[in-house]
Amino acid sequence: MTPWEMAAVLAAGTGAGAVNAVVGSGTLITFPVLLATGMPPVTATVSNGLGLVPGSLTAAVGYREELRGQRRRVLLLGIGAVLGGLAGAVLLLTLPASAFERIVPVLVGLALVLVACQPWIAKRVRRRRETGSSPGRRDGGPLLFTGLTLASVYGGYFSAAQGIIYVSLMGMLLDETLQRLNAVKNVLAAVVNTVAAVLFLFFAHFDWTAVLLIAAGSALGGLIGARTGRRFSPAVLRTLIVSVGTVALVHLVLN
Repeated sequence: MTPWEMAAVLAAGTGAGAVNAVVGSGTLITFPVLLATGMPPVTATVSNGLGLVPGSLTAAVGYREELRGQRRRVLLLGIGAVLGGLAGAVLLLTLPASAFERIVPVLVGLALVLVACQPWIAKRVRRRRETGSSPGRRDGGPLLFTGLTLASVYGGYFSAAQGIIYVSLMGMLLDETLQRLNAVKNVLAAVVNTVAAVLFLFFAHFDWTAVLLIAAGSALGGLIGARTGRRFSPAVLRTLIVSVGTVALVHLVLN
């Protein structure tokens, strides 16, 4: 990488860490930057997954106050995150690169739709909760466990908008505030990223320079996002994510 490319990757890692702590979808910032450096898509995904682990951990630590009283829930849902994250990482390593290059544009497109529709999803969740048509349960039951496990498979394979899926599922099935759900989301994302990272370290090809730059940036960004995320404008973040993700999608389709 050139010095300018290294600076761009570091900045992208910081932005991704902050965005992941608040709403998720930070991969849609780092992934296109890695592609712009000339990195192959699979290598970029693996390097990105490894680099974002510190950011996931600092975001989870930053939301520790909101995690109080949720130990049992986190442990239960964490089992699904481990299983799903491992399955997703195995799929990434075993499927041919050609399959990844066909699947990822679809996943990026899905992620962009979820990011753009997030306000509508949140509004629907609140309305159903207020009318009592979707009463929240303490643990969400088998439906939530299954849904979050499948979302973790997606996260282990390609993590864009993983956090939004988590919050949407929990918001429909748990009677909790958004901030407490966001805290659980950060823990689950950290679990999935860590499980996938352990597998990648031994069995995948990655770029150490990119990993270290994203790791440093995401660790800082995770702290920033956890501490000041409530002050960010959701509209600005959403516009940034959709804009960068659209660039990534166009790049993938054209190449």
